[in-house]
Parts: sequence; C-alpha cells; structure tokens
Amino acid sequence: MKVLFIGGTGIISSACTQLAVQRGIELYLLNRGQSSRPIPAGAKVLTADINNLNAVRQALAGHTFDAVVDWIAFLPEQIERDIKLFHGRTGQFVFISSASAYQTPPASLPITESTLLDNPQWQYSRNKIACEERLIRAYREEKFPITIVRPSHTYDRTLLPFSGRYTVINRMRQGKKVIVHGDGTSLWTLTHHADFAHAFVGLLGHPRAIGDTFHITSDEWLTWNQIFQIMAHAAGVAEPQFIHIPSDFIAAFNPDWGAGLLGDKMHSMIFDNSKIKRLVPDYVAAIPFARGAAEIMAWYDADPARQTVDEALDRQMDQIIAAYELAWPKRHKS
Repeated sequence: MKVLFIGGTGIISSACTQLAVQRGIELYLLNRGQSSRPIPAGAKVLTADINNLNAVRQALAGHTFDAVVDWIAFLPEQIERDIKLFHGRTGQFVFISSASAYQTPPASLPITESTLLDNPQWQYSRNKIACEERLIRAYREEKFPITIVRPSHTYDRTLLPFSGRYTVINRMRQGKKVIVHGDGTSLWTLTHHADFAHAFVGLLGHPRAIGDTFHITSDEWLTWNQIFQIMAHAAGVAEPQFIHIPSDFIAAFNPDWGAGLLGDKMHSMIFDNSKIKRLVPDYVAAIPFARGAAEIMAWYDADPARQTVDEALDRQMDQIIAAYELAWPKRHKS
C-alpha cells in the first residue's frame, strides 16, 4: 500500500508511523519537518504546511494514495480543504476524531460506535462532531471514501495523564496536596499508543472500513484514584497527599482545566471494542497502564530539562485547595 499521513509525528501517530513502515507500507508524511520525534527510516517526507494549499499541491503532484490519514484536522474548514485536496486522489480518507465526541455524560455504558454524538460542555468535541458530519455528507453525496477513527485518552512516554503534567508529579514528590477531581471513583480508559497502532494500521486499506466509524481503546478500566495512585507509585511516592475537589469547583478557578473535566474526564467512559476487533481480529491492548506509567516516569527522570513545573498553575492549585478547605472544612481530608 501507498499511504499518506498528514502529520505522523505526534503522540498517537508516531507509533502508527513506526508500525506502518515495519509492515512494509510505502509511507509518506506530509508535515513541516519540525517534530522533535524521529522519523523512522523508510518513511518519505513531503515538507509542506497543510494550510499552504499551493505548497501542498506542489508536494502532492503526481501522487495518488491507497489511504490518506489527517492526524491534525480539528475544524470543519480543515475538512473542507481535505475533501478538495484528496477527492479522486485516495482510495480511503481517514479522519482522526475523538471519543470525547460521544454523548457526555453518557446515557449508558459501555460506549459503542452507535452511541449518540453530543458534548455540550467542550468546544473541541463539538468541532470534531462537525467535522464528522461534513465527512458523512461527503460520503453520501460524493462517495468520498471516509473512515472515522475515535481515539480516547491515548498516551506515550511523554504524556502524563492529568492536567498540569509534571507539575502534579512535582507536587507529589514535594509532599504537597494533589487535586483529584470529583471523588476519584469515575472510570477511565487509558490506551498506550503502541497498542492503538496495532488496531489502526489494520484499518488502512481495509475495504470494510470505508464509510464506517471505529473507536480504538484499551479494555483496561481504572478509576482516577487508581490512575493517580499508579503514577505516584511510578514516581516513587509512597504516601501521596490527595484531595478530592468537585470538577465544577475547579472549573470556577480555571475554565480551561474545567472544560476538559466537565466535557470529558469527570464522567465514567468505558468502551466496547468489539467492532474494531471484528475487522482487526489480532488486536489486543497488551500494555497495562502500570507499565505505561513506569515508561512515563523513566522518560521524565532521564532528563531534568523535561521536568517542567508550571509555577502559575502550581500556585493556582494551592489557591483552589485553600478555597475548598475554607468552604468545606469538614470534607477536605481524603
């Protein structure tokens, strides 16, 4: 197969790039050539900014593809651009959507691909829904050969699973209180990018994937209390000081943090992966988060330059904790 990735060096896509090359796919990456992640030998780079249509058309001149994947489309106008660029140039166009587009909060669990798309809390998710709707219309009206993939919370060794990233680990190691949203008992699904890649690459060029939608996640379900505890253990903190604070209380202080909580992470989200496994029957999410957490901390501890602390956010976390303890003096211990 001849495949084009728009992007291809991000957290999720980098593992797919590596596996696609390993499996003998003739892989092209269209990007600006500015990624800090290495491009595997065997992948061919077409250097252009996808937003510069003249440069992109020059880079794509003479090329057609069995599949094109846009890893970095977030807005309907970007999808409009892609339809114009790749109509008649590819046998499959794969859009990377988001599992946060599913009904939030969900009416029932587990989530399947037929679950309603509706997220009133998070604009990011509503934009992804609008992108999907435009692509479905292109498929129905123009036979544009779409496949929609919805990752959930997918990580690599560089991505800590909570807002604040290393700032939270630093608080744990200093013995400071660490905020866990809600009561910490909502269920969450974390997927290692190498696991995601095994399912995803199996969809490329698959005729039964055309015109269809799939989510790809792990089958491991963890509470946020467990996620924070696993990260504390990986960071060498035996007795982390957790404090549980309602998500809407956090959102009142930090709307950006709150949007990701209210529109995603405060709700239990677990997934039925039967559909992807029917098309890619050898897909197994083999990497538990405990192993992934050890990889993450090994990466951060290998280079002090990676241990970035957001001082402003760190102070705001202290302010949120102080305000909550003042408002709920009998409930702040966790």
